[in-house]
Amino acid sequence: MEALRSALQPITHNLPTPIVDTGRTLLGPFCYKTLILDIDPFASPDCLKLAISKALGIGIIGASSIVKIPQLLKLLNSQSSEGVSFLSYLLESSSYLISLSYNIRHGFPFSTYGETALILAQNIVIASLVLNYSGKTAGVAAWVVGLAAAGTALFREDVVDVKALAWLQAFAGVLGVASKAPQILTIWMEGGTGQLSAFAVFNYLLGSLSRIFTTLQEVPDPLILYGFIAGFALNAILALQMIWYWNSPSSKKTVSKKPNKSIAAGEKSSSVNSTGFAKKAKSPSTRRRG
Repeated sequence: MEALRSALQPITHNLPTPIVDTGRTLLGPFCYKTLILDIDPFASPDCLKLAISKALGIGIIGASSIVKIPQLLKLLNSQSSEGVSFLSYLLESSSYLISLSYNIRHGFPFSTYGETALILAQNIVIASLVLNYSGKTAGVAAWVVGLAAAGTALFREDVVDVKALAWLQAFAGVLGVASKAPQILTIWMEGGTGQLSAFAVFNYLLGSLSRIFTTLQEVPDPLILYGFIAGFALNAILALQMIWYWNSPSSKKTVSKKPNKSIAAGEKSSSVNSTGFAKKAKSPSTRRRG
């Protein structure tokens, strides 16, 4: 450890000012000195946990900037919303909007909730595409305008006070859990995952697990913690469904639309006689002689 410390300290003691300021803001002066300047991670277990939490938080925010892109691309390429539940996105987006306003108004560290804003923006686009591909084009404008109006109200203290916002945050946890139920039900009823993105599902699972850790370390708020725990449980169910239907991506609906080749072939062959020539229909003018 001494050899590593001797090699790294000349670098950590001469970092650019913006990096030093960012490090002190994220870790605090004491933990920055302990972990970065002194390079002594075992001197303070709390500082080590905080550093891990910050690293996970930043990683989650980075991953969340692209987590829904595969889902977006699948919808655009297929021009179909099969297997994707709009109700699930409606509930999830409502939950994220409430949580975003709650975290911002309470001044919690951005590293503990930053992905909420990024995923919310992607959800708005994806939900709009689902409506569009479902033939409900008129609903797109209503969806976007309604969400914008709700967001405006949530960020105004004269409209939604702190006490009401706390109740809404508790309700957001319920919404977040409920948002997974329509998607789980859709997969089960259709017998396949359709256009649902595996990348998004498994990233959600890892992200919700990481958020349990970061919330325990940095946010002393049980309302947020319980929401992440419940979300992880249902994300685990979605991940299991994704694995179960991995080799059968087509839904029952899609399979039912495909023509039965054997029946079609049988109908075609029935109009051909044993000599290979099509049977000629009898002329209506032909009369039976006897």
